[in-house]
Amino acid sequence: MNIYRYRFNESVPAEEIEAAILLAIWGCEALHGESQTRLDAAHFFDLESKTCIIDAGTDVGRDFCRLFVNFVRRECGDDSFEVERATTADALAPSKPS
Repeated sequence: MNIYRYRFNESVPAEEIEAAILLAIWGCEALHGESQTRLDAAHFFDLESKTCIIDAGTDVGRDFCRLFVNFVRRECGDDSFEVERATTADALAPSKPS
């Protein structure tokens, strides 16, 4: 399973992260259809810690991850977040502040 955890700097508005998630979902719907996107675009956004977890274990999940990272890079900048590959157990654990 390929799970990615994105941690955003405090300066990044949560609304920008949420907008990137929505745009990535719409992009996946255009590529894979609404039903398949609903099934396979597994993600979680923790508003308080500004952490987004994406399961990229399917074709839809990989495209979702690619779209998301490109939207946040363009909108917020390359230095606005960190990304790391996580295990299932890591993804479910509380996020550590950076």
